[in-house]
Amino acid sequence: MDADADLLRSSGLRVTTPRLAVLRAADAMPHATADDILTAVSAELPTTSHQAVYGVLNALTGVGLVRRIEPAGSPARYERRTGDNHHHIVCTLCGAIEDVDCAVGHAPCLTPSETHGFAVTTAEVTYWGICDRCAAAERDAPGDDAGPSELP
Repeated sequence: MDADADLLRSSGLRVTTPRLAVLRAADAMPHATADDILTAVSAELPTTSHQAVYGVLNALTGVGLVRRIEPAGSPARYERRTGDNHHHIVCTLCGAIEDVDCAVGHAPCLTPSETHGFAVTTAEVTYWGICDRCAAAERDAPGDDAGPSELP
């Protein structure tokens, strides 16, 4: 039996071809945008629309089969890694996103100084930096201080 179909059923969702396709795409491309997922799904289901993908993503997020993350300055991203307390690190140059396991391990891993009566269940942490690929490109790029020209 298909594990994704079983997950959909156990979450109270009907098993449909678009839902299965979106789950496969989100699994194959962690941190994908809805457009990325649409492109992947369209290869399998050419008549799939943006609206259909957004509807499926909304349903899957609603039952916890997909997690939506929203790094500042970036479109929403979707991932299959759910049910744990992990964070993300984002490259400020190229936008690459990677998972970072929580050092504390349990949610919420941060305690606010004031809850204002809220029962805090989650704290999102986003680390920002420069990925290895972008750092290497910056190191290898010719600089403005290359020295005087050797023209006569």
